[in-house]
Amino acid sequence: MHSPRHVRSFAELAEAEVVQVAIAWQERARAAADAEFPYLHAMINEGQLAGASLAHSHSQLTWLREPPPAVRRERREGCAVCELVAQSEPLVLKESGNVLSFVHPAGRAPYELLITLKSGHDSAPFVGNGVIVLLQFLRDAIQRLRAVEGPISWNAWFHLGEHPHIEVVPRLTAFAGLELGAEIYVNVVSPEHAAETMRSGGE
Repeated sequence: MHSPRHVRSFAELAEAEVVQVAIAWQERARAAADAEFPYLHAMINEGQLAGASLAHSHSQLTWLREPPPAVRRERREGCAVCELVAQSEPLVLKESGNVLSFVHPAGRAPYELLITLKSGHDSAPFVGNGVIVLLQFLRDAIQRLRAVEGPISWNAWFHLGEHPHIEVVPRLTAFAGLELGAEIYVNVVSPEHAAETMRSGGE
């Protein structure tokens, strides 16, 4: 649980609660590593369409003995996130220090987002304040999303790949045979429009 209060959305967390979520992720990552599970897949499913098992805002942390297939594919392909960051300027929602959030230029769903480092790679993302800042950016992004679309369902996960990042996929459309079978995604909202709308809606 993200809070002892009855909080339905990550967007509703207080600053201190976001910090506590980050600390919990860090502690569970250390515990997983000590138990010889070097990869922690951290995720948040919010809303029924996103597969949330509880109405109360919460994380799910899965211990894995090796990176999942999606992360292994990212590592084989080189730093795809670096290339996305290089294209992100017109799509940025928030930027502070070495962290930014932006609308994915080729998102699978409307308003799909990335939260990541602008430059450099973090070999120990669960150490120090890095996770805290990323989760603060996640809260900001969800607040902006809710301001535009209301209390929609969404999924987010933390990838510890070549360039650590959080992916956020709003569940505004249903993935059908084209998306699931061919991995061809139909996104009816342009990334430029999504970024402009979220920037104005999140103020």
